[in-house]
Amino acid sequence: MAGMLDKLLSLDRRWIFLLVLLCVGTPIVLPIGLPVTTTGSTRAAFDYIESLKPGDYVWVSFDYGPSSAPENDPMAEAFLRQCFAKKIRVIVCAFYPLGSLGLATNSLAKVTAEYPNLRYGEDYVNLGYKDGAAAVMRRLGEDIAEGFPADVNGTPLAQLPIMKGLRSIRQVQLVCSVATGVIGEYWITQVHSQIGTPIIIGPTAVAAPKYYAYLNAGQLVGMLGGMKGAAEYEKLLAARYPDMARFYQSTRGFTATKGMDGQTVIHAVIILFILLGNVAYISRRAAQKKGA
Repeated sequence: MAGMLDKLLSLDRRWIFLLVLLCVGTPIVLPIGLPVTTTGSTRAAFDYIESLKPGDYVWVSFDYGPSSAPENDPMAEAFLRQCFAKKIRVIVCAFYPLGSLGLATNSLAKVTAEYPNLRYGEDYVNLGYKDGAAAVMRRLGEDIAEGFPADVNGTPLAQLPIMKGLRSIRQVQLVCSVATGVIGEYWITQVHSQIGTPIIIGPTAVAAPKYYAYLNAGQLVGMLGGMKGAAEYEKLLAARYPDMARFYQSTRGFTATKGMDGQTVIHAVIILFILLGNVAYISRRAAQKKGA
């Protein structure tokens, strides 16, 4: 036993890296389907969108970059799927430099491919990226065209059917900010507090704790906390829309759910190594004292 523990302490770290890779990668390729418990903040966000009517407007803001895409992409795509399933009109923008150039475009292309009847400019629109988040948000309460004169393709808003009759973000039923950093807070302080538009936040896990103060104060409709929150949302979508659930079971989709499988497995392995390492260390110390 002592010999095995000594070998563990001297194990080449590359074997550990390989084990980590296998623990993370295998559940993504072969999903386990571990149970996901839904929290109140996630359910509140889901239920609010479910309460909206066909033809209502939801504004989805991509306020994050590639570094947090594994956490944030599933949230944004879950919001888009629910809105499109309910025939809610979606306006997309970005206040993070790379949010629109790649992330919003990719997520829209992925999700709209699942709904072939959607028409760009009528059912959804991508307004692109705009610098100066807080200042632009204040302008949206007066005139959207002053903040975003044209869409990502350069088409003036007046020429887009989806924007006919929609002048101010006051007419939008909900804003979903998928965020990293401080931009999510701007939506609360500049749009909800000043204009009254309801807000849902989808922050990274490390940023989620600061948003609980806003949530508890009633300044947020709901919140998805990191990949766990995104996986909870996917579970709610699967329960509410059986066709969506069957589609993703057949294609092994639902990115966050698979990610949580991998995260759970690697956390279990890390805990195991911590326990074994401590047992090996204590055993070696005991052997050294005995020898002395």
